[in-house]
Amino acid sequence: MKNNIELKNGFIIFLGIGLFFLLMDLFGLAGKNYLRLLNAFIVLYGINRTLKHNYNHGHTEYLENLISGLKTGIIGVVLGIIGLIAFIYAKGGDSYLTTLSDTFFFLGKTNIIKYCSVLLFEGIASSLIGSFTLMQYWKDVVIHPKY
Repeated sequence: MKNNIELKNGFIIFLGIGLFFLLMDLFGLAGKNYLRLLNAFIVLYGINRTLKHNYNHGHTEYLENLISGLKTGIIGVVLGIIGLIAFIYAKGGDSYLTTLSDTFFFLGKTNIIKYCSVLLFEGIASSLIGSFTLMQYWKDVVIHPKY
């Protein structure tokens, strides 16, 4: 049952990040690096939904919830990377990638594998930090289970 909520919230993260970046691209804001930081709030939202669900259903063990939040974030990140690869190829492949890497933190010539690998590791690290940070809040919250 818990895996279903992790998948659901991971998919919500994927949809949120996908819509956010599509809107940024549509409005010509893809070059604004500071706006890219807002995707962290989308990831935190999905992880928080998982943790809240777990606590509301009586699952209060710290490590179990930390791993559950991490899995939620990783599912969202992996789906997001797959979506990014499809988007890059749909927009022209390597020629579009050069415009992305100019606006991101990459130096020199890169390829899709390197670009997406770096984003994958960054996303996993962000999910771990976000899960840990949210668990610092949730470990002290007293929830009276509804079920």
